[in-house]
Amino acid sequence: VAGRRRREEEDARFMRLALRHADWALRAREVPVGAIIVDKNGEVVAAGRNSVEKNKDATCHAEINCLKTASKVLDNWRLLDCTLYCTLEPCVMCLAAIQNFRVRRVVYGARDHRLGACGTYLDLPAHRHPFHQLQVTGGVLAEESSDLLKQFFRERRTKNEE
Repeated sequence: VAGRRRREEEDARFMRLALRHADWALRAREVPVGAIIVDKNGEVVAAGRNSVEKNKDATCHAEINCLKTASKVLDNWRLLDCTLYCTLEPCVMCLAAIQNFRVRRVVYGARDHRLGACGTYLDLPAHRHPFHQLQVTGGVLAEESSDLLKQFFRERRTKNEE
């Protein structure tokens, strides 16, 4: 019980950092999704946020940006002992990248009912990956993550109505 409680507290602490990056994405008029990668020692090695609009590139999701940074920082594309924290459930593209980078564990905030690939829309982790098994924890600070997304889309609708 104590170990589980400690992990839940650690997950919430790191998710708050990911939420900070999601907030920065919101301020940059991007879909507010943030991600961080933590190594086995609990050190943050990379952070990312959506930059699709800025880069005019549909692959610039927070997770992809974060994975690329982490592989450069660690000088290794295999992120075997790392955990990726993301404020929104990864989509198929991001989850495939997460698996190919060999991330050990994914922790996400809000469910993505349109594109979520960790059990909400599709459940890719349920299918055995040829290289390793991914651990997934969802719903960490989900309300905070969802609130940022709602704010973004509410502001976007208001702007479109003007």
